[in-house]
Amino acid sequence: MTPDNKIIVTGGAGYIGSHTVVELFNAGYVPVIVDDFSNADHRVLDRLRAILGQPVTCHEGDCKDAAFLSRVFTKESGITGVIHFAAFKAVGESVQEPLKYYHNNLMSLVVLLKAMMAGGVSHLVFSSSCTVYGQPDHLPVTEETLKKPAFSPYGRTKQICEEILEDTVKSHAPLKVMALRYFNPIGAHPSSLIGELPLGVPNNLVPFITQTAAGIREKLTVFGDDYDTLDGTCVRDYIHVVDLGTAHVKALQNLEKISKKTYYDVVNIGTGKGNSVMEVIQVFEKVTNVRVNYVIGKRREGDIEKIYANADKSRRVLNWQTQLSLEDALRDAWHWQKRLGEASSRVAS
Repeated sequence: MTPDNKIIVTGGAGYIGSHTVVELFNAGYVPVIVDDFSNADHRVLDRLRAILGQPVTCHEGDCKDAAFLSRVFTKESGITGVIHFAAFKAVGESVQEPLKYYHNNLMSLVVLLKAMMAGGVSHLVFSSSCTVYGQPDHLPVTEETLKKPAFSPYGRTKQICEEILEDTVKSHAPLKVMALRYFNPIGAHPSSLIGELPLGVPNNLVPFITQTAAGIREKLTVFGDDYDTLDGTCVRDYIHVVDLGTAHVKALQNLEKISKKTYYDVVNIGTGKGNSVMEVIQVFEKVTNVRVNYVIGKRREGDIEKIYANADKSRRVLNWQTQLSLEDALRDAWHWQKRLGEASSRVAS
């Protein structure tokens, strides 16, 4: 590694960010974390150090703070790119607190873009989402699928952020941008040192499954079983978070090869198939031999019925495809949950 291949990873202490930090390091980059720890645990820095065998530089602060970001770009010489994860991401919460989501998700991107251009950094991989498609008329969705109205403020912030990026590139700003529209990340690092660690009650399915299986939660509520799917529950494209981390590295490497001074593209990052909520529960029970106590509840506002990716472009443009299965992801998620339980027991004793 050389000091002139630093990559700023905003939200790098979070779930997807921390796994991407590992994959960046493995690919020869020097990841530099920027995170305000509003949805992350400081202990992840020690866990990353254990995985990588050396510490990761971290600047604690808010991406909406222009002065803070300016200091980071000034202090860290040799920055060649940015991966931007920092955003609020809970669909249900965004329905209840839309202004919180619009303020944070839009402003953090605008401030970051200004800091990048002021610092002469041109490569940006943006963490987008399949929520930009709304409820599509046809599946699987391709990058050309018409974007319909999002079902939640969270989804709308991702749509608007993509428009901000596209408009900025169209203005001939010296930026090369790739927005990765990824689907539902699950799982954990095989070391069980990092994984999804929601603060409070989980908003995502798999940590709620693992916490219920571990006895932390009394039961899992399945939000609706009357959708137009095979078993009536919502269908999503679940991707192992390690695969997702490698996709960001591939996107960054792709931007580095492009000779144009300005560039913008979007790529779906998914497995290419969908699994229902009930299928995920059943596969988890199969690979772990642990029963999950679940009940059927009402539909949750903001949820779309079904969505999964056409992943052809990721193979063609990024030379990337998933390597890990749903079974791998759920097994790794359970090992991570058990490790958390063991750590809690040691603290309590």
